[in-house]
Amino acid sequence: MLNTYDFPEFDYVQSDEQVSGTAARHSVVIVGAGPMGLTAALDFAARGLKVVVLDDNNTVSVGSRAVCYAKRPLEIWDRLGVAQKMLDKGIEWKLGRVFFRDQEVYQFDLLPEDGHKIPAFINLQQYYLEEYMVEACNQHPSIDLRWKHKVVSLNQHDDHVELAVETPDGIFQMEAEWLLACDGANSDTRRMVGADFTGHFFQDRFLIADIVMKADFPTERWFWFDPDFHRGQSALLHKQSDDVWRLDFQLGWDCDPEVEKRPENIIPRVKAMIGEDVDFELEWASVYQFACRRIDDFRFGRVLFAGDAAHQVSPFGARGANTGVQDIDNLSWKLAAVIRGEAPVALLDTYNTERAFAADDNLMNSTRSTDFITPKNSASKRFRNAVLDLAKKAKFAQPLVNSGRLSTPTPYVDSPLNTDDAGDWAGQMRPGTCAADAPISKGGKPGWLLEELSDGFSLLALGVDVVPVDAGVFTPKLLSLGKDFEDDEGLISQRYDASEGALYLIRPDQHIAARWRSFDAGAVKAAISKATGGPNK
Repeated sequence: MLNTYDFPEFDYVQSDEQVSGTAARHSVVIVGAGPMGLTAALDFAARGLKVVVLDDNNTVSVGSRAVCYAKRPLEIWDRLGVAQKMLDKGIEWKLGRVFFRDQEVYQFDLLPEDGHKIPAFINLQQYYLEEYMVEACNQHPSIDLRWKHKVVSLNQHDDHVELAVETPDGIFQMEAEWLLACDGANSDTRRMVGADFTGHFFQDRFLIADIVMKADFPTERWFWFDPDFHRGQSALLHKQSDDVWRLDFQLGWDCDPEVEKRPENIIPRVKAMIGEDVDFELEWASVYQFACRRIDDFRFGRVLFAGDAAHQVSPFGARGANTGVQDIDNLSWKLAAVIRGEAPVALLDTYNTERAFAADDNLMNSTRSTDFITPKNSASKRFRNAVLDLAKKAKFAQPLVNSGRLSTPTPYVDSPLNTDDAGDWAGQMRPGTCAADAPISKGGKPGWLLEELSDGFSLLALGVDVVPVDAGVFTPKLLSLGKDFEDDEGLISQRYDASEGALYLIRPDQHIAARWRSFDAGAVKAAISKATGGPNK
């Protein structure tokens, strides 16, 4: 139990299969009702699929766990209609400060420009996030949430997966055309299919302490290297909702985790950081060892993996949950197209291609952060301290400081679904990149570009004459500047390099598939065919 939150208990209900004694086959079954499984359920249902979610528990996650949620995942949740509660409850922030011993080295701004609907980051305890998504799932007729349902075995066939599910009333059988494993870093599903999880653990431990206090600290990310209050180690301070503050303390590999979690050992550390005269209550604590590793393939036949079941990173940079949500964003439209018979099954192989690439990018950045925060030898530590000293005096050294490079989307720059550029382009909206939001007006009313994009493909015309393109089930929604919306602030033209006119094909997951300076219906159709895995044979 926590002082600031009452955990809900969701009702266990017998499944229809238990009552009838007949194994029913479902289009999609999701294992795990955490942030990834719930996001997947909402996304699949929004695309017209019926979904069953199985979870072996009957409440939300215990402890605040993941707390930092980045702009892109929030945009995805906004598309799914659940972001507003998160934004209302969460603590919005974009500024961070880095300290070396007792001096500030520098500060940074994660979203220095205006003209974005969604903030750079919010901090929100994971249990709130899950609670809001459970509420949304319960209101959707296509989502069947089943609590106290634990998958104990699976058997794959050519066209389905057979599952044995344990409940308080015994074990029963059910079937899934496709199974999505969102059951965390210790995934039982991964073990059942015999998938390898390669990478390495870091020989260090950190203490998480959530405390309740009213304090004048700003809503910023503060990170210390070798501070006076925790000499020789690092520490982190972040604000969450309900006056809950997240504190992280590096402990070293030789510590005893059980001893370090005792309140009599945590409280002196907290007082050393925030001051002896500050009143606080200890809310929750945990000691963790972190790892950087991933599954060898995100797809094993008809079993797909997402989130921590597919990859695990150190918590520095808030890359875990944020990356997992983007896994779902990538998979949902592809799986929906395959199930409906609109695209070949081979399209699902690009889920592994694109998200394994993103996982490797996150693993690389996470490893670099960890190596900087926890130097492995005296030479590395001398280098790190020299960088920190120099960064106080010279801006060019500040990018070398790595206290956890915070989560940003990984562009799928080499994706087989991209159509190569023709001509020269400025800016970042190259194929494989997620589309940037910007303010618009429509019928005299203010709005946002991402809100206008289709759940399917969109064709964004900026100063280019375009006619509708018939591409069958993948016919794109046409959005023409000056006809369908106005770019009053000029930010769309700026961000999409439209000074000479621009035409963008945008995928259902809001990633750029192709761009041109002029309209050619044949080129658009070819790009759509390529982005959907080619003709369905």
